[in-house]
Amino acid sequence: MRERVRVIGAPLDYGADRRGVDMGPSAIRYAGLADELAASGRTSIDRGDLEVPRAEERDPDAETPPSGSAKFVKEVRDVCERLADEVADGLANGEFPLVLGGDHSIAIGSMQGSSRNAEVGVLWFDAHGDFNTPETSPSGNVHGMPLAAALGHGSFADTDWANASIDPENVALVGLRSIDEKERVAIRESPVTAYTMSDIDERGITAVTEAAIEVASGAADGIHVSLDLDWLDPKEAPGVGTPVRGGVTYREAHTALEIVANSGALRSLEVVEVNPILDSENETASLAVELAASALGKRIL
Repeated sequence: MRERVRVIGAPLDYGADRRGVDMGPSAIRYAGLADELAASGRTSIDRGDLEVPRAEERDPDAETPPSGSAKFVKEVRDVCERLADEVADGLANGEFPLVLGGDHSIAIGSMQGSSRNAEVGVLWFDAHGDFNTPETSPSGNVHGMPLAAALGHGSFADTDWANASIDPENVALVGLRSIDEKERVAIRESPVTAYTMSDIDERGITAVTEAAIEVASGAADGIHVSLDLDWLDPKEAPGVGTPVRGGVTYREAHTALEIVANSGALRSLEVVEVNPILDSENETASLAVELAASALGKRIL
């Protein structure tokens, strides 16, 4: 793993109905990110936040997909293109990209940048599949579409800004527990590998995470990890945009990220959906910092 971390803030909240995740990068930094990165043995360079116009200043339907519904497509595309350049530039400079969200639509840019001129697998820790398309989404919110977009599904099939060069056979979703009906069909029909919370209950977090890493490690150049804080149970992470009961525990989450670090395959990481408006004493942002540090190798001994 690269010793120097490039921190990139992407304060985007176009992808969801509920406001507040645009303040996620600031909350995560305030929770002591720089100190935790240092404690994990990394030096860090904070590139600040990408400039993101306020949603109130934009028309969500200024640009629409060829079919179906997707809000703020133009704005999401603009931010993700710039984010992809930042991630790719960091990797080219020998740095490890750590992206702070923002809603999960930023993953389109993170995956684009990480997979540029590289063969990259994806490990997706999330309560949701994010496998909707404009044609299947019940809301039109892009934060429910990034994985499908990166894999070129639906209206995203012919969009260079969304498609990433990622083989779906090297994609593993971990901890699913809230899936739309059409999304469920799409995941089942896709070559991606999906582990639900039931799988974690039956097999344990260690076995499931190791199996997921094996899937994602089929790519030659490493793994991009996408960590949505709603993957955890709301009792652990209350400050998220779309909480779902029955998520992983504090210790399970740390165990999973420690296994990721031990794999030696981590190429890039994003932490998304921290909403300080819904949080209590910045608890969720602090947890995001701890988990990022675990993924980057921080240990008790």
